[in-house]
Parts: sequence; structure tokens; C-alpha cells
Amino acid sequence: MSKKNPGAAAVLSFCIPGLGQIYNGELGKGITVVAMSVIGWMLTCIFIGFIILIPLWVWSIYDAYSTAEQINTAVEQTN
Repeated sequence: MSKKNPGAAAVLSFCIPGLGQIYNGELGKGITVVAMSVIGWMLTCIFIGFIILIPLWVWSIYDAYSTAEQINTAVEQTN
């Protein structure tokens, strides 16, 4: 496992929710978040999408950043 840049992970998830998770190596979680984001965007036509999309977007940024920090801690402990 290699170190990850928490800032880069957060920026990637800011641009496209789920992309930061994919960067961190969490492919399944990242694809799920991207899919939920797409569904949220489609549901914005009936306004319920905002209820899904905004919290998902914020959580995605936080999760990508904190997971990258956890990965870095784990890498440092193994070295």
C-alpha cells in the first residue's frame, strides 16, 4: 500500500463524488458513490435529488480525505 495525498483525494471527490474513493483504492465504494451521484442528478428534476446529492457530495469529500489519512497512518506504522 502506498501513501495517498488527502488533499488530492478530497479535490477529486469535490469534482466528481466517488473519484477520491477510487483514488484511495476503494473501487467498489467509489463506483457505488458515482452511481448514487448520477441517480441523484437524475432525480433533481423532481427536486428529491438534492436531498440525496448534497449530503452524498459532502460525505464523499470527507470520506476521501479521512481514508487517505488512515492509509498514510497505516503505511507509516508498517515502515
